[in-house]
Amino acid sequence: MAKIDPGQYGFHTRAVRTGQARTMEGEQSEPIFVSSSFVFKDAAQAAQRFAGKEPGNIYSRFTNPTVRTFEERLAALEGGERCVATASGMAAILSTCMGLLGAGDHIVSSRSIFGTTVNLFNAILKRFGVETTFVPLTDYDAWEAAIRPETQLLFLETPSNPLTEIADIPRLADLAHAHECLLVVDNCFCTPALQQPLALGTDIVIHSATKYLDGQGRCVGGAVIGSEELLGEKIFGFLRTAGPAMSPFNAWVFLKGLETLHLRMRAQSANALALALWLEQQAHISRVYYPGLASHRQHALATRQQNDFGGIVSFELTGGRVAAWRVIDATRLLSITANLGDTKSTIVHPATTTHWRLTPEERTEAGITEGLIRISVGLEDIEDIKADLQRGLDLL
Repeated sequence: MAKIDPGQYGFHTRAVRTGQARTMEGEQSEPIFVSSSFVFKDAAQAAQRFAGKEPGNIYSRFTNPTVRTFEERLAALEGGERCVATASGMAAILSTCMGLLGAGDHIVSSRSIFGTTVNLFNAILKRFGVETTFVPLTDYDAWEAAIRPETQLLFLETPSNPLTEIADIPRLADLAHAHECLLVVDNCFCTPALQQPLALGTDIVIHSATKYLDGQGRCVGGAVIGSEELLGEKIFGFLRTAGPAMSPFNAWVFLKGLETLHLRMRAQSANALALALWLEQQAHISRVYYPGLASHRQHALATRQQNDFGGIVSFELTGGRVAAWRVIDATRLLSITANLGDTKSTIVHPATTTHWRLTPEERTEAGITEGLIRISVGLEDIEDIKADLQRGLDLL
């Protein structure tokens, strides 16, 4: 079977069909190619493949048919020319930085990003001569003021983790390009089912496939999507040499996740909105963070930029860490885990988990308070999720 042309089909069709090329066995589901290496018909073909003069498989660190199917499918959903799959979401960010940056270069990053990404920028890339300046996500004057002649990348997550702030992607794309910089957007929270940053001017999209792309908490993986020019030699070249590669089995799991991505994102968004509206009515909660709420500061922007509002809801308790831990510990249904994007709802205290590596001052600047709880809303009955949280709220 020849591969489909993604340009001829809609999102749902691309999510279940792109990238598949049936073997002589005639399989309906994509196979898992677990071979570490591939056999050449003769020495000349081996030489041509290693020289890059003939396409084809060489070694599964950088050429594997199952991984390639996942890459082609995700690229088609994001509207990119190419995707490079990696071993994790952090490997995707590292591969992007190592492929595009060198000593003396500079990053301007949103302050509202995953704590481990902050640590990567501050503690690791800095050792190699790459400096990072952090700015508030929605302070566009601060973004512009932070750009230097040596700035190469503007990096952000939108919606942000865990406060679900929304950045104006076209505005930041224009700013980046005016200064000859690249805009890199982590699209983990929305996925291409709800937001397509490349169509809004972004140069590179990052994913932790571990989250919504899988959707069931089974595997760890990441991806980088963009143009052939940026990814082909630079980012893929780093992966080929350094080896932070996605396993074929994980790629196959993510392929199955992509088939139901749109259905899950819509259902989880609906559950999340219902939960956020309910939380706004509860005592001891001073603020609820969810882009679908009219009270959210960037609600209008989210409505314009996204197809729906996602599955992440955060809320602030007036009693600080004591109250937050009490609510978390009282749950019986929600899973206490830092992962997100699962069909099972998860609950976590960001200040002592996902963002614990930040200094108290950095957490304060990022709005990560001791009373903050983040919920990744799953596919359970919404009344059961509410009842599980009510147990803890009743103790306050």
